[in-house]
Amino acid sequence: MQITALRTLRLEEFPNLIWVTIETDEGVTGLGETFFGASAVEAYLHDWCAPKLLGTNPLHLQARVNSLNDYIGWRGAGVETRSYSAIDIALWDLFAKAHDRPLADMLGGRSRDRIRTYNTCAGYKYVRDARAQSVANWHAGETDGPYEDLEAFLSDAGALARSLLDQGITAMKIWPFDIAAERSSGLDITPDELRQALRPFEQIREAVGDQMDIMVEFHSLWSLPMAKRLARELAPFKTYWHEDPFRLDTPADLKNYATACDTWICASETLNGTAAFRDYLETGVAGVVMLDLSWCGGITEARKIAGMAEAYKVPVAPHDCTGPVVYAASCHLSMHLKNALLQESVRAFYTGWYRELATGLPQVEGGMISLNESAGHGIALNPGLWSRADAVTRTTTITNG
Repeated sequence: MQITALRTLRLEEFPNLIWVTIETDEGVTGLGETFFGASAVEAYLHDWCAPKLLGTNPLHLQARVNSLNDYIGWRGAGVETRSYSAIDIALWDLFAKAHDRPLADMLGGRSRDRIRTYNTCAGYKYVRDARAQSVANWHAGETDGPYEDLEAFLSDAGALARSLLDQGITAMKIWPFDIAAERSSGLDITPDELRQALRPFEQIREAVGDQMDIMVEFHSLWSLPMAKRLARELAPFKTYWHEDPFRLDTPADLKNYATACDTWICASETLNGTAAFRDYLETGVAGVVMLDLSWCGGITEARKIAGMAEAYKVPVAPHDCTGPVVYAASCHLSMHLKNALLQESVRAFYTGWYRELATGLPQVEGGMISLNESAGHGIALNPGLWSRADAVTRTTTITNG
């Protein structure tokens, strides 16, 4: 089998997403995806990656990964890494399809058939805004459906918790501190801002008691001193984990943070590769390893990171707040990994815009995720996407590459 073409697709409606397909001379294809800086990723995929892939055997997965690793761009999840990640997801999809098996089976078999999910309380606007992770932008405008969960946790988090429990979902992630962080560059919070940020935790506990696990997302926005203060303020609410309280330029700083934090530390979707996660694990305070398949180097790298975490006796919780391909691939990985704890999902996404783009989504029922059992990761983009008026497509083949 030989790779004959690499194709990419972007849509103006979803400016942060890019999809890549890898085609072969035997008609088997693979689909990958990544998020952020889509046009830059597109250029790198065609200019740098395609020439290294065309004419090679896609089933030699590690060899393909080895050939792509560049002299620069590997420490952080920049354009190079996001490109490699999308390609790796596509290669694993292709590999599993070539053997007519679900990805979870081809990863080495399953540890489970279902996994508990938690709901990240984002709304419908997120991926349709190139400005991405700003609370001020995320909850602007009219709602697109019944699960505008960011608006909900900012206004009535207790009602939101009851709504999730009605669906069997017993864990939720919220980020009410972001508003103050965006104003102060993470350096300070006023008494009124602190009261407003703590109110959702009060509402959840008042409404449903300890039936709901609450994950706190800080989006790496805070200074270390302020992060420690916020951790102490949150102690009465017995939160499940604290995620990315500050930028992990130096993961060892988490040892300082842990002196003020009485729950699990969770990090980090922003880290890439085994070396960065080793630094995190070696702090001795890692509670949960959160990796993002589209930012950490893909499935090949994620398996190594998870194996390393297992050696440190630390669980893994794959991140997903991006697109349907990464979501499905992450679910397959979670079914395989011995130390998978939880799988993130966003109900506004998997009941909403994911369905506008793709078929084959995993099922969510009673707070548990299960797979659809199709070959590969199961996701197929709707064919009409490639001919949409806002579609930007590019193809590199053996003849034109």
